[in-house]
Amino acid sequence: MDAALLALKEVAKSFPSPGKSLIILESVSLEVRGTQTLAISGPSGSGKSTLLGLMAALERPDSGEIFFRGQSMRGWDEDALAAWRSASVGFIFQNFGLIPSLTALENVSLPLEILGWGLRAAAKRAAEILDELGLNGRHDHFPSQLSGGEQQRVAIGRAYAHSPALILADEPTGSLDRDTAEKVLGTLLNINSAKKTALVVVTHDDDIASRMGRRLLLNQGRIVP
Repeated sequence: MDAALLALKEVAKSFPSPGKSLIILESVSLEVRGTQTLAISGPSGSGKSTLLGLMAALERPDSGEIFFRGQSMRGWDEDALAAWRSASVGFIFQNFGLIPSLTALENVSLPLEILGWGLRAAAKRAAEILDELGLNGRHDHFPSQLSGGEQQRVAIGRAYAHSPALILADEPTGSLDRDTAEKVLGTLLNINSAKKTALVVVTHDDDIASRMGRRLLLNQGRIVP
């Protein structure tokens, strides 16, 4: 069998706390393959967002190992991890994470420019993406001028502008009403299908989790069998 796109092996994570360390994740192992869709759900405080941060290499595990396409990431320095994120990962935040001083077009262009695209080529690609997401006419709007659903679609566009192998979404519909959340979820699933990108969604919403191809339940820092 081919190596998983991303694999976590016996990963643990804790944070300093007065008197003792606060254990967030214990002995977590999981794999994300190909164009899989995966939901990670569980109660508040179960370690879901921390797990997503480890998968994005925004945090390093205390123990255990993470592999990308069969290659261990343990020895990678911060520059190597940043380069990997820029090329291979798209991250979607619950609060959108858009830069307020940049327009929708500029927010989507930014990851392409970081990868070395010219300004004109990046802007052209960003415009195409915004149009695909139904945001034609919103290119020059700032985040404060957009609705919550529009801001999240801009954030989605930014996440897949560079054609990453993996999109990680942290409660992407958590701050949206039900109708808007359904549209955003549909957009993510369409991208997964059309762009052949693996999708991992952290969610507390059972309806959303049930739409994913696979679901993992996290409780007290462990995956529930």
